[in-house]
Amino acid sequence: MRRLGLLFLLPALVHAQSTPAEYLRLFDTDGDGRVSEAEYVAHLSEGFQRLDRNGDGVLEADELPGGHGKPITLKQYQDNLRRQFHKLDRNHDGYLDAHELTQPPQG
Repeated sequence: MRRLGLLFLLPALVHAQSTPAEYLRLFDTDGDGRVSEAEYVAHLSEGFQRLDRNGDGVLEADELPGGHGKPITLKQYQDNLRRQFHKLDRNHDGYLDAHELTQPPQG
């Protein structure tokens, strides 16, 4: 499942080649200059939803990158994103700033 999470993050990481502030704005829907867990999960869930062609909340093997692998539910995927968010939130304030958002998760 960790590999699958990284596959979904690749488009976002490629875009991160722009400035950290520009990348943060992609996530920061309320414009407060920081990213909440809800904003992080919502933005990165868009990739899951694009792949879920039948809209059933489950990515089956034929919907996964490469066309094979274990099915994953939207809930499982979002739980993984929440774990990643907390690894990125190094100062434990419940938000990601531009620097935290553009750093690779630890652990």
